[in-house]
Amino acid sequence: MSNLVLGVGASHSTLMNTHWSEVADLPAANRFREGLAAARGEIAAVRPDALVVIGSNHFRGMFLDLMPAFTIGVAEVIGAGEAGTPGGPLLVDTALARRMVDGLVDDGFDPAFSLRLTVDHGITHSLQHLVPALDIPIVPVVINMFAPPLPSPRRCHDLGAAIGRAIAGDGESKRVAVIASGGLSHHLPWPKWFSALTDDDRFLVQAWLNGRTSWNEYEVRRRQIIRAAESNINEQFDEWFLDLLETGDLTALLDKSNEQIEQEGGNGAHELRAWIAMSSALASFGPAKARTVAYGAVPNWLTGMGVSLITPTNEETPA
Repeated sequence: MSNLVLGVGASHSTLMNTHWSEVADLPAANRFREGLAAARGEIAAVRPDALVVIGSNHFRGMFLDLMPAFTIGVAEVIGAGEAGTPGGPLLVDTALARRMVDGLVDDGFDPAFSLRLTVDHGITHSLQHLVPALDIPIVPVVINMFAPPLPSPRRCHDLGAAIGRAIAGDGESKRVAVIASGGLSHHLPWPKWFSALTDDDRFLVQAWLNGRTSWNEYEVRRRQIIRAAESNINEQFDEWFLDLLETGDLTALLDKSNEQIEQEGGNGAHELRAWIAMSSALASFGPAKARTVAYGAVPNWLTGMGVSLITPTNEETPA
């Protein structure tokens, strides 16, 4: 029986890679970077044999021609390499990935799986800053967080519990850590695919539909659209969520509709689904303690940036 030994929640922003000089004097940005360093140390200390990385897709690996709710990479996993994030093949724990797919099916889920999955910074940004050597095999779990209809927060909670059960039942004795990448509150200048009202909207929807073999051809204008966006961070929402995570009871968030989440935290707050799944996976192994390592609003990155750790209080006995 394998065990979950650590959970990490971390925001992401590729602007951290490409435009650090713009925020180098901002306390919030430095707190976030220091929080990542602390989490990196915790991961090294627990010596995981594998990492389950739960994150989003920013239309560089999956597109509107086919958009699964949940996708697991089970063989080749390739980093897109955009904006200074890791590019090329990543180490994958194929045995654990296959066990997770089988376990989710047995648990009533219908996950997509890929033998050649491209992942973008929704997966790789966290690896870059938490496991910079990229020397721990991963199982990427990509949740659709930007192309409605989205899986509900409660469904993502159930997914996390099912992931935990699959790990516990894998017949191995691995030490596994779970990383949730994304959030907190932020608003991206992205339209819903069925409501493209401006030239930029229409450009983005076309990029999301047609970019499977040429996503990088759309990157320059995509980046310009992002860089021109105004920040819309809700610090109260972020602090509410981080406090909620520390209580171990996310019911108040699970009960919110997609519309409520978007109204309070922006469309980028849909990425909290990764944190929900990570927390639920840890909870399936019994009592765990969450603590906020860092938080700060970084308007230059459009995002409330946070790092949290969840540590099992008894990593030997699954619930």
